[in-house]
Amino acid sequence: MSADTVPRTRPRERILETARDLFHRSGIRAVGVEAIAEAAGTNKMTLYRHFGSKDDLIAECLRDVGRQTMAVWRDLEERYPADKRAQLHGWIEEAATCVVADGRGCDLANAAVELTEPNHPARRIVEDFKTDHRNHLVELCRAAGIERAELLADTLCLLLEGARVSRQSVGRNGPSAKFPDMAHAVIAAFVRPG
Repeated sequence: MSADTVPRTRPRERILETARDLFHRSGIRAVGVEAIAEAAGTNKMTLYRHFGSKDDLIAECLRDVGRQTMAVWRDLEERYPADKRAQLHGWIEEAATCVVADGRGCDLANAAVELTEPNHPARRIVEDFKTDHRNHLVELCRAAGIERAELLADTLCLLLEGARVSRQSVGRNGPSAKFPDMAHAVIAAFVRPG
């Protein structure tokens, strides 16, 4: 099959994928719509036809990040259907993989830092996702039989956010490399013996 006969992705998906990649690598503010359209093999008119504005594109990119992250929760539930503690420890391993593999950090947290305007449409997406993620972790801790589930979930969320920032600032061999050990130790401290 020649390159001419290989079906190309639809423009909307190409634009979204390209924008996510460029935003992740360079930052939201550093990337313009012309650069996105060119890298996606399209033009600004097509980009605006699908997304309306750069802000709409940013918001959709962040929704996409959120959907992919929520898929991790579903995968853990399928992998360990009857073992909530195994799901919790599995989440740590998934999070650790993200910390080690990606020095750019969390796209949602990075967006929150870059987009300081309180009315920016992406701010609500970031806040909603981070809240939903934290609440999902609280419910998992509760289902795992941990009495202080909210405190543990908040501790793990802050530990993960800190590990990702540490990875960005001092590299993979800094404190972020110890994230899994720290997170497992924190869980152990919350689990009542017996």
